[in-house]
Amino acid sequence: MTETVYAQFSTYAEANAAVGKTGRVPTTLLRAPIDAQTWRDAAYVLLGTFLGPVGIAYLYAGFGAGLLLTVVLVGIPLLAAVVVGSRIFGHIYRGLAMGLLRTDVEAPLEFRSRPGLLGFVRSGLTDRDGWRAVVFVLVKSVLGPVLGYLVLTFAAMSAFVAISPIPWWLFHPVNIDSAGVERHSIVQFGDVYFETWPQMLAFSALGFVCVFIAPWPIRAVASLDRHLVQALLGKTKGDARVEQLEHARTTVVEDSAATLRRVERDLHDGTQARLVTMAMALGRAEEKLATGGEATALVSDAHATAKEALRELREVVRGIHPPALDLGLGAALETLASRSPVPVDCTVHLATRPSPGIEAIAYFSVAELLTNVAKHANATKIWLDIRDVGTLLTITVRDNGIGGADPIGGTGLAGLRSRAETVDGHLDVTSPIGGPTVVTIALPTGWTS
Repeated sequence: MTETVYAQFSTYAEANAAVGKTGRVPTTLLRAPIDAQTWRDAAYVLLGTFLGPVGIAYLYAGFGAGLLLTVVLVGIPLLAAVVVGSRIFGHIYRGLAMGLLRTDVEAPLEFRSRPGLLGFVRSGLTDRDGWRAVVFVLVKSVLGPVLGYLVLTFAAMSAFVAISPIPWWLFHPVNIDSAGVERHSIVQFGDVYFETWPQMLAFSALGFVCVFIAPWPIRAVASLDRHLVQALLGKTKGDARVEQLEHARTTVVEDSAATLRRVERDLHDGTQARLVTMAMALGRAEEKLATGGEATALVSDAHATAKEALRELREVVRGIHPPALDLGLGAALETLASRSPVPVDCTVHLATRPSPGIEAIAYFSVAELLTNVAKHANATKIWLDIRDVGTLLTITVRDNGIGGADPIGGTGLAGLRSRAETVDGHLDVTSPIGGPTVVTIALPTGWTS
């Protein structure tokens, strides 16, 4: 945290070093007093200075009353309400950070209360994000007014000193020294009075130097607050992980339902219809044979229908679990690449065999990527590389097509990304207009649950 406080001062030190090396004052240092972000940071610090006492008053009144009233049990729900209510301060500071500090902080998960009064009390007193907001309000209530007063006072005094010759000249202030002598001075240090133009101009020059220094303490305080807001008021890694798992679970359920609907449709519209046709043909053949008629053509038709039904059943099975995977992922992907309408240069380097679930995801992901290239890329060549790097299975599909692939543009990449995330993997897409398109999928080789 100390490094954060001095981060802005390091920028100032670098600017001074640049002055020493080049003999010129860098633009960053010259623009700091009039830079828009400096004024936004100053506004944030000023608002934090006023919000600090409000926060400490809220905590003092809420926890004080709650602890006093615990003897009659009324205070316990009040304490829970104070913890949950602290989320309001988090909402306010996140809004200020977004609007003034230009820092986007993802809000934590919403408060979910258990049913009933006892459920609310239990949920409120164990609300982790509420307690994090309490800690933030407490820290801001102590540091906000103190640091805000110091840096803003320094900035205000620097500006006043810089322009001090103007009020000195306009208003002709008169001070009486200890000897009863009138002094035409606006500034006094002990027995030394600044009452001549050279003295006032020297004093003003000091003020101008401080004006260029003043933005950096303000920015340091704002930078500290950025980190505090992100650390205490934002979504934790655990919350983000829970949300990701919930999304992954939804994706898995939807994919499973879609697969079942597809299998049902394929069996109903294809295989089942052919089996019915075959049964009817065999029935007619049986009738002809019973009457001494010729049934060779009917039996041939039934035989052809049976073979077609078997072919369709194999396609259905391949859509559920490709038989080629029984020989390993490398062999399955090489077989898949050989069927692609666009020539594929396939390279496989696998030291160990991934788990069955990972193999299935990798196979279907590559199948969809090859289909996407054939449909959308106008490519004449595809390069497919599969290798394991440590505990990760890395799949890279590159083509020489027109590029412009968008993960949210409906080409199936969004679904592939969701599928990879269900097993803690990830998908990256690089596809500038004009190509080439490179899609990289990383999956954990040993993921099992």
